[in-house]
Amino acid sequence: SLLRHIALVSQDTLLIHDSLRRNITYGLSEVSETDLRDAVGQARLTELVEALPQGLETLIGDRGVKLSGGERQRVAIARALLKRSEILILDEATSSLDSRTEKLIQEAIDAAVTGRTSIVIAHRLSTIRHADAIIVIDDGKVVEQGSLDELLGRKGKFHELWEQQKFQ
Repeated sequence: SLLRHIALVSQDTLLIHDSLRRNITYGLSEVSETDLRDAVGQARLTELVEALPQGLETLIGDRGVKLSGGERQRVAIARALLKRSEILILDEATSSLDSRTEKLIQEAIDAAVTGRTSIVIAHRLSTIRHADAIIVIDDGKVVEQGSLDELLGRKGKFHELWEQQKFQ
């Protein structure tokens, strides 16, 4: 019963050889057209849907091969938004993306985490800059925790990681 209250967006998105609509609504029953359109908009997929020859009815191929990595991630975010779960887990949702795509996904993530408990697992620290609380784990142990400003002010492990990623 716990899983009904959790949505997951992982680094590797499960997509099936079916339409974009069916992939976004995968595992959900009775999704209204309004809710679907809202999720598509929040996940920053509207431009993609409008560009596809058959819109939401376009086949995306096995494992979503007709979509880019960022588009696949945004499909997973739209699915998580539609689920309306109280808990959202984002596991490396922005890894291996270019800067423009990361910005779109970060906007989608910001929309997705609003009003729910969110656990964001990330090596790319820009993903968590708006978090209320950050927990730094190093070699399986919690080494620091606090807000972004607190952690940067301490000049510890988080600050070191932050500085390493600043210019990447």
